[in-house]
Amino acid sequence: MLNHGFHYRSDPVLQPLQTIECREALMDRSDPTRPREAEWPAAEFIVGNPPFLGGKLLRNGLGDAYVDSLFDVFDGRVPREADFVTYWHEKARAAIAAGRTRRAGLLATQGIRGGANRRVLEAIKRSGDIFLAYSDEPWILAGANVHISFVGQDDGSDAERTLNGHAIAEINADLTGGLDLTRARRLRENLGIAFTGDTKGGPFEIDAVTAAALLAAPNPDGRSNAAVVRPWVNGLDLTRRPRALWIIDFGAGMPEAEAALYEAPFEHVRGAVRAERVGNKRAAYAERWWLHVEPRSGMRTAFAGLSRYLGTPRLTKHRLFVWLDSAVLPDSQVIVFARDDDYTFGVLHSRPHELWALAQGTQLETRPRYTPTTCFETFPFPRPTDGQRDAIGAAARDLARLRDGWLNPAGVDEAALATRTLTNLYNQRPTWLVNAHAALDAAVFDAYGWAPSLAEAEVLVRLLDENLRRAPA
Repeated sequence: MLNHGFHYRSDPVLQPLQTIECREALMDRSDPTRPREAEWPAAEFIVGNPPFLGGKLLRNGLGDAYVDSLFDVFDGRVPREADFVTYWHEKARAAIAAGRTRRAGLLATQGIRGGANRRVLEAIKRSGDIFLAYSDEPWILAGANVHISFVGQDDGSDAERTLNGHAIAEINADLTGGLDLTRARRLRENLGIAFTGDTKGGPFEIDAVTAAALLAAPNPDGRSNAAVVRPWVNGLDLTRRPRALWIIDFGAGMPEAEAALYEAPFEHVRGAVRAERVGNKRAAYAERWWLHVEPRSGMRTAFAGLSRYLGTPRLTKHRLFVWLDSAVLPDSQVIVFARDDDYTFGVLHSRPHELWALAQGTQLETRPRYTPTTCFETFPFPRPTDGQRDAIGAAARDLARLRDGWLNPAGVDEAALATRTLTNLYNQRPTWLVNAHAALDAAVFDAYGWAPSLAEAEVLVRLLDENLRRAPA
């Protein structure tokens, strides 16, 4: 208006509103001993940009007392693992269901489409509906380009639906249209195989020089430090070059007195980690400072007896799977699979599984996120004959052999090796890599009894049908 010679209007566009109040939005804590849900005033519409805070950051950002009260107040309505923003979407849903509001339009973290967050959208679909959504939009926040979702909900009476600016018949709970993959269920046959790696909770990792010194150090009872000094990898070691890092790891529950018998590793942790951990707000983390905060005991049990296992970066541009020696401890940024057979490697690295994982997972900005529950436990593996299983295994071994040859060729200097990473390889996609994946895909499609030329949408339709056929009632 100013650029075209108009002045600011002296009268406001909106009349005075009694539906906006300056107070806490989620909880009424006027009685500190009994917090209760805050009541929102009745309004025709609710719009806004709720605060973004990841589910794993709630306690650090808001404090234990607030989070414990929040969990109690919204118990059964919002999963405890969900991002903070989802509480506003649930509050809006409840207001619409009670007839106190007609519509709500709220921003959300992009992760609202999957995992625990998605249960809030599923609740919206049950009591009303999503009439408008943008699933993946760039958003400038403090100079950083992040990605968000936008969700418009009502009581289900609106006949029109718009997804990413296009009219559509139905918007699914994962903010997609068409095939509703949120119907997929976890399959019993896939349980207890895929895990998120270990979460250390402090500077337990060490370089190779320090590791060598600790491994050589004696102990009073003669035991070797090799039991608690292990090679360690996170996502960067898979997508780039291995950094030869190690970690001190006293397992899932070793008592302090026993851990202290590993003298040099224990004293290193006491000096490097203890001061940080004893101040942790979570009593278990503070009291058991020599142990990793989430050592994943189930993962460790599942890996017993395996000489190797499969890993994939939790967040990565390309969905990559690699073999890791059983001595290596994976970080939480690596999703791991308690399988050591080439057949499993082949199926996971095939086109059907890649399409399923992309459709079932969420993403951070432009990087897809892989989760054990939605991406793996819902995925229906083929039911191959022995010959088909062998063919998949042979194609998988060939892919791994060729990739290893490209990553670590003989006679190449260290500077040139630095550029030979799996990310760079899949960015370039040389013909031999395309051919190797084509051979693997052909073997996997044959095991399903499908033609390799199937369109992506049809592959997902058939995978969902297979999932629902196998899923328990």
